[in-house]
Amino acid sequence: MRKRTTSRRSPSRKAINLSDIPEASPEAFARGLVRKGLEPVARKAQVTLRIDADVIEWFRGRGRGYQTRINSVLKAFKDAHGRA
Repeated sequence: MRKRTTSRRSPSRKAINLSDIPEASPEAFARGLVRKGLEPVARKAQVTLRIDADVIEWFRGRGRGYQTRINSVLKAFKDAHGRA
């Protein structure tokens, strides 16, 4: 028995008019990847850190991005306490 081939594309995709979208040159595409006018992103270091289970579960319970939130809390603590 032969497997029937099916297309994942919907028939309505053919009806989309792309004629008013200009073609992107390689130079224009490269410019789009540059973060013009933005400050450089600070590099992050990967570390192993032992955190109490209840603390990590509390952060994880708030959803995606819990590691970023932990970083924000640590950064706020550093800023509040200045240089040691």
